[in-house]
Amino acid sequence: MQNVNLEQEVINLSKEKWSWMSERKVDTLDILFHEKAVFVHMGGSWGKGQELNVIESGEIHYKKADIHEVSVNIIDGTAILLNRITLLAVVGGNEVTNPFEVTEVYVQQDGSWKLASLSFTRLLTP
Repeated sequence: MQNVNLEQEVINLSKEKWSWMSERKVDTLDILFHEKAVFVHMGGSWGKGQELNVIESGEIHYKKADIHEVSVNIIDGTAILLNRITLLAVVGGNEVTNPFEVTEVYVQQDGSWKLASLSFTRLLTP
């Protein structure tokens, strides 16, 4: 039963994260993102500081993530969450929609979940 509660907690946190990214709440995301977090996009990979800058500047504006499927596995103090989403974003001034499988890895630190990795894999079919 404990893992079911933890799984739902991580699912809820992930959903909130998409809202915070859309709303460019970089202060909230700064708390959520682990100091050593990595972010993998179609155009490259980088750390926490650059991801926060990308969000704050609007270089990538995560407008809306439609979540179609979500699953999470808890392994000790780590949660691996998979989201199948359709992402509406503005990249370089152009609005784009892409189907992604997004892998999110959360680790427990000081009693709360921290996002350690966010990786976008573009799907061939929506």
